[in-house]
Amino acid sequence: MSERTLLCIARDGNTLRALLPDWQVAVAAGLPEAERLLRKQHYLVGLLLDMSEPVAVRDFLRRHGSLHWVGVVDACKMTQVHWRELCAEHLHDYHTRPLDMERLRHTLGHALGCARLRAASQRHGRPSDAALVGTSVAIARLRTQIAKVAHADAPVLIWGESGTGKELTAQAIHAQSPRAAGPFVPINCGAIAPALIQSELFGHARGAFTGAARDKVGLIESATGGTVFLDEIADLPKDLQANLLRFLQEKTIHRVGATRSIRVDARVVAASHVRLQGAVSQGQFREDLFYRLNVLPIDVPALRDRKDDIDQLAGHFFEAYSTDKPGRLKGYSGPALRAMRAHDWPGNVRELLNRVRRAMVLAEGRLILPSDLGLEEAEAPISTGLDESRQRAERDAILDSLVRSGGNVTHAARALAVSRMTLYRQMAKHGIEMP
Repeated sequence: MSERTLLCIARDGNTLRALLPDWQVAVAAGLPEAERLLRKQHYLVGLLLDMSEPVAVRDFLRRHGSLHWVGVVDACKMTQVHWRELCAEHLHDYHTRPLDMERLRHTLGHALGCARLRAASQRHGRPSDAALVGTSVAIARLRTQIAKVAHADAPVLIWGESGTGKELTAQAIHAQSPRAAGPFVPINCGAIAPALIQSELFGHARGAFTGAARDKVGLIESATGGTVFLDEIADLPKDLQANLLRFLQEKTIHRVGATRSIRVDARVVAASHVRLQGAVSQGQFREDLFYRLNVLPIDVPALRDRKDDIDQLAGHFFEAYSTDKPGRLKGYSGPALRAMRAHDWPGNVRELLNRVRRAMVLAEGRLILPSDLGLEEAEAPISTGLDESRQRAERDAILDSLVRSGGNVTHAARALAVSRMTLYRQMAKHGIEMP
């Protein structure tokens, strides 16, 4: 597919192809045909020339909000509230007739640029937060699992202790999926007030309750074309679990106070630090919802199970937040690295990040010390291997002899009862330079 591909909804789009020679224009005669084209092909930008039915257009745009849409509307229609709301809520930009083609070409180019930027940011994310850093067996296994489940469209259930990176795992799944250009909508099920959670998740209709002056799109609906991430799903109240189950089964939702259902095309990725099997057995979580979510399970490893990654993670965070550190600070001391490897990390990667950021601000020397990290210094490992002891003794003897001889290699070699060439070879072996 050309990068400058445009989906145009118009009764007659042949003239438009001639006016946009730099674009590959796919024309749909109406919304049903556009639905068929969108199921077959991915687009970044859409152009709506036929906007005669506001309700149908609004529902269509809700389902395909991942595209950057540009609309063309009669100027007289913009005096009507529902047309103004449609343009404000669902379009990247709009034009009124008579059409200025030069301005339209600029608008479409800008929409394409914005769409590319959004797609790139969702694929790569912030380097400080969105990278699954490490080379350990555990993190390599996680990357493999992510790659396998990303291209499916079934629900994913992520389990991991607090701070292990469940949300960035969900972001990685979304970024590698066919839905990468669509929205990624994170929802913390335990952070929304119980009185508001129904309206926040599923939206509400105008007049549904006091203060509902207009229709509101819920968080799940806003993920149309992309991924909705339900973090801490175990905290979702049981009455709402039934609504979520209906959405998973039928791909439709009911806004609070609405009389009709709305179709939502969004993939569900859920996460919990609680083992949901236990919550099911205790009657706190619906068994049927658990099985609907647990189609593609993923476990995120704790940091104590991937300690080989600690040095790399610490270096990654040091570089990512380098603007926070004083210029004199150059890195970690040996004792600091040993202290990090010895720590059990109950708060996992989030704890490591917080300790590193604190140390980068508070450190007073050129290297971060264990005390800067709030950790106790770990003892250096002691090797009792015979070969290592022999090597250390040999190096110490050579250094002592060179010091006693004032750096005279001939006298040092005579004191050690070896030839000058042998002494030079031994000095090179142990990395000893002339004093």
